[in-house]
Amino acid sequence: MKIDVPTVHNEAKFGEIASTVLMPGDPLRAKYIAETYLENVHCYNRVRNMFGFTGEYKGLKISVQGSGMGVPSMGIYSKELFEGYGVENIIRIGSAGSLANNEASKITNEVNVRDIIVAKTIDSDSNYLISCGIEDTIFPECSDVLLEKLLEIDRKNNLNLKYGEVFTSDVFYSSRESLIERSKKDIIGVEMETLALYANAKVSGKNAIAIYTVSDNPITGEQISSNEREIGLDKMIRTALDLAYECEK
Repeated sequence: MKIDVPTVHNEAKFGEIASTVLMPGDPLRAKYIAETYLENVHCYNRVRNMFGFTGEYKGLKISVQGSGMGVPSMGIYSKELFEGYGVENIIRIGSAGSLANNEASKITNEVNVRDIIVAKTIDSDSNYLISCGIEDTIFPECSDVLLEKLLEIDRKNNLNLKYGEVFTSDVFYSSRESLIERSKKDIIGVEMETLALYANAKVSGKNAIAIYTVSDNPITGEQISSNEREIGLDKMIRTALDLAYECEK
């Protein structure tokens, strides 16, 4: 479907947003990324404080915008970017919890806090797929095009990214028992937005991939400090920006 712009959620004019967008959940992180890593920055959206910015990275036009928390919010903003603003690539960046490293886990490749993981595929307890007209037993995957570019960046820079299935949950405060049950599947992380992003990309015929810093393990209680979180996020952000650059060059 074609969405008329501006929308009630995004005041940008058509053409103000780059064809590749980084999407953190936190709009203040979008502001931080724009101010720290981009040049010649222009703020194109302030509606509901869901900040969106376009600037230049290594001389190429890149945008960064917050998605908000949860599947419904990501569903709105990514849908409008894909089908209203002509965005071709969305790279989700954020934090995720690890479900590995416990007695029940099936993960053979350990996923620790501070690691950077990539969602090749998604599992979820959300019913978002039904609303998109996608059979709810067929979970969408990341873009092969973006994955191939990211793998090359990983190899070139020896980043040691970890790839696998990520669980998108509708519940932040999940019970420890439900987390342990999920860890029995081959799941490397848990978060709250990516299902909507991958579903919208599939329906729109566009590209999406999600990259996360593992900030905690909700089963064991292990978590990184605020300072360590910023260091880990810097590596993730630079990786995502390099991927965006490869998309735009």
